[in-house]
Amino acid sequence: MGKSATLTRNRNGRNAAAAGHAAQDVKNYITPQGYARLKAELTRLLDAERPELVKVIAWAASNGDRSENGDYLYGKKRLREIDRRIHYLSKRLDSAEVVDPARRGDTAQIFFGATVTYAYVRGGGEERTITIVGVDEVDVKRGQVSWLSPISRILLKKRSGDVVTFATPAGEAEIEIINVRYRTSA
Repeated sequence: MGKSATLTRNRNGRNAAAAGHAAQDVKNYITPQGYARLKAELTRLLDAERPELVKVIAWAASNGDRSENGDYLYGKKRLREIDRRIHYLSKRLDSAEVVDPARRGDTAQIFFGATVTYAYVRGGGEERTITIVGVDEVDVKRGQVSWLSPISRILLKKRSGDVVTFATPAGEAEIEIINVRYRTSA
């Protein structure tokens, strides 16, 4: 058999190694506030939660039979979860490229970190405001969308006053960009 027989295929039939490399090629942009949040979570896990949990596990292990010891079993499970999260956060922080939107200055063009207000041209002119952030900062309820999301990709490099047409599940939609601003670092 040739090389193609040894390649691993994912669910979509794509080469899994190629898919992994494609994911690594995507930049991990993050705002200073998002970086600080991830760093604070990592510090809390390393300095507080994990050491406290290790003490509980050691205490539970000293009580004898571990096979029916709920504190021990739950503690070990929780420790694995914390270790996975620590590993994930460490990798994300190591690969992060911090982009401060406030350094962009006064511009009407949309880039990473922009807070954009737009209105639907048809359908009553409903206005929405979103902030384009990194993938680790997404919070749809607060209007924070990933720079890789479809709406962000449509808006990137457009300017205040532009009208953009794009496909939606309900058909084509037109939006007008009303305002673009860059918040200062907090």
